[in-house]
Amino acid sequence: MRARLHAHPLATDAVLAAFVLTLMTLGSFVDPHSGGGPDFGARTPALPSVTLMVAGAVTLIFRRRNPMAVLTVTAGLSLLELATADPRAPVQICTLVALYTVASRTDRPVAWRIALLTMTALTATAMLAGPLPWYAEENLGVLAWTGMAAAAGDAVRSRRAFVDAIRERAERAERTRDEEAKRRVAEERLRIARDLHDVVAHHIALVNVQAGVAAHVMDKRPDQAKEALAHVREASRSALNELRATVGLLRQSGDPEAPTEPAPGLGVLDALLDTFRHAGLPVEVALTEHPALPAAVDLAAYRIIQEALTNVRKHAGAEVTAEVSVVSVGSTIEITVLDDGVGAAAPGPEDSGGHGLLGMRERVGALGGRCTAGPRFGGGFRVHAILPVDPSAPEDGR
Repeated sequence: MRARLHAHPLATDAVLAAFVLTLMTLGSFVDPHSGGGPDFGARTPALPSVTLMVAGAVTLIFRRRNPMAVLTVTAGLSLLELATADPRAPVQICTLVALYTVASRTDRPVAWRIALLTMTALTATAMLAGPLPWYAEENLGVLAWTGMAAAAGDAVRSRRAFVDAIRERAERAERTRDEEAKRRVAEERLRIARDLHDVVAHHIALVNVQAGVAAHVMDKRPDQAKEALAHVREASRSALNELRATVGLLRQSGDPEAPTEPAPGLGVLDALLDTFRHAGLPVEVALTEHPALPAAVDLAAYRIIQEALTNVRKHAGAEVTAEVSVVSVGSTIEITVLDDGVGAAAPGPEDSGGHGLLGMRERVGALGGRCTAGPRFGGGFRVHAILPVDPSAPEDGR
């Protein structure tokens, strides 16, 4: 019913106008001063009063289209009735409905200023220009009913504003939840993509190198070829294990075979460096004592070293050596990977189409640190990353 009424406002207001006209007509036949109380049928409204009542009711049909104009017209009709008619007809009902409409559709200061002006004009006209004494009950009733109409309109406006505010907050909270969920999904996808890139790039590069060595020495030195193939098998197994652990993060909590292995970190750095040494890349390491690192920082440090050495092995050429240092400086961990290659080690994404350096910078930036990479003076390449021990507090002054 409410939806239908809102869908046809003009028809709704026409029904309201007919109802108001019925009330005014019935009220015009009541004599309030009868000895035994109000007496229906004791009087008959005059033709001018009937005309004013009909005009006021017709005007109410347009109360939503132009509330102020309707209030002005109905107030003028009421003033004319109060000043001239004896006995009076309740034309003021039209003004009360129009005043309620204005008060419910404007802000409180404007509504009360209009209400005060309307009350003053109607009451003053009834008391000073009407045929009844100024102290008559009908004159005080004009004041009371006008104030109540304004108060009712203001109450309805306040309730509408309250409901709209609650609805708007609920919609905003829903949008915020959706945006937060999308943001977290995007961040998780980016993190898994970085891990997959690091795992695949590292192990496939080692497999490629060892397979090339095995193919080269297969005929002349079969023992060395077998050793290279063993390294290929070990690198493949490690790649499969890490891929299984990474992809396992996408499982639901109740799925079987969920990964239980801890994420790699600096605690297994020696094993990582051994894989590069077996692939023919001499690596020297300098590791100082450092406090226990948060899991995110520990994983980021491991992945940075892994990616940097993978780039060295892929791009720095033959007869190259690398140096890795992990130093604790204040509340940060500084990671440096150097090589003395003659080529452009580890080209950037814009050169090779890869995402290694970009992934490193994103990983470090997500923790509030810094990452720089570029050629060294005299040859080689340098990757330098600074990670705060507390990833929730970005390093100051950097």
